[in-house]
Parts: sequence; structure tokens; C-alpha cells
Amino acid sequence: MKILIVDDSEPMRTMIRTYISDLSTEVVECCDGSEALEAYREHRPDIVLMDIKMTRMDGLAATSQIIQYFPETRVVIVSQWDDAPIREAARLAGAETIVSKADLFPLRGILATV
Repeated sequence: MKILIVDDSEPMRTMIRTYISDLSTEVVECCDGSEALEAYREHRPDIVLMDIKMTRMDGLAATSQIIQYFPETRVVIVSQWDDAPIREAARLAGAETIVSKADLFPLRGILATV
């Protein structure tokens, strides 16, 4: 399975990549939502793991942009922000669900369905 990780924190990208390494055949990374659409176009991952708070373009805007061009894309928000308004905004952007960075365990179950 090919996975795109979009997060502005290199240590967080490394932690996620390490946590899912046995479930992936290839991991592509970018450090801002503004790079996510081009990375998706180039690599066509099976799933995107997207942070919310990033410098140039946040993950919700990047998710909307990817979904606009590739409506079949599976995007999972992986963020420290997880409340009802954020969940609704993520759903409206086209994300499948949110996984908390504090507890990545549900991510393994989600990736098992890809």
C-alpha cells in the first residue's frame, strides 16, 4: 500500500511512518498542504494521512483540493485537534475520519481496510 503523509513536523512524519511501516510498501511525505495535491498527482497513493495545522495551506484546504480533482481519494486527518467543529469541517472537506496524534492505534485498523 502506498501512503502519503502530509505534516509540517518532520519528527511526527517519522513517527507515523515508523508506526505504519509494516502496513505500507511505499511512503511519500510532504511538509505542507500546499505540496499535497502535486504529491498526490505524482505518486497516486492509496490513502493520504493529513495534518490540519500547517504553515502555507492547512490540511482541510488541501483535503478539499485533492478531493476536488480526485473524488475517490481516501483522506484521514491525523491531528492533535479533535473536537466536534473540527470533525465537521474535516467531513465537509472530504476526509473519511480523524485520528488523534495522541493515539495512533485506530490508524492501523483504517489502513487494514485499504
